[in-house]
Amino acid sequence: MPQPKSRPARSRKDDAQAGAPPGDDESVARGITALRALLARAVMLPTERLRETLDDAVRRGRMTRSDAEDLAQSLIALGRRQTEDLLAEVEQLLGRPRAAAVDARKRTDRVLRAAGLSAGAFPITDYDELAAAQITSRLDDLSPAELRKVRDYERRHGNRKTVLSAIERKLA
Repeated sequence: MPQPKSRPARSRKDDAQAGAPPGDDESVARGITALRALLARAVMLPTERLRETLDDAVRRGRMTRSDAEDLAQSLIALGRRQTEDLLAEVEQLLGRPRAAAVDARKRTDRVLRAAGLSAGAFPITDYDELAAAQITSRLDDLSPAELRKVRDYERRHGNRKTVLSAIERKLA
């Protein structure tokens, strides 16, 4: 009976690469390089720190309160848009199409409402984790009562003009 051939001892590096297709390390390296380039363009500025700085400028008489509020709102809106763009680019690098995830959430919301499981619950699943563009794309499936519920919640929490104006257009 023939004996099986003995295999040479493998290192940890060999074990790690055994399941990876050839060139996989190169694509990971390119992805990391692209992610670093994206992050190099980003500026992280916490909302709380921004408001503290503007409050200080108002106290010193460098600007009016209304100018400070307008500036804060525009900077926060710009930051949100940039974050959405960055996330879209990262998801594209990872090969996860953003549209598929949004469609899956829309279908989930529809099924829950049709089954009556969302009665009394918030009309949009994972609302607080969604970006403004994702929220506005999901408003088409909501009834006027649900739109009003989303509008009231948005006014109390995020107060994003893009979301609020999209809701008002749907209600008109």
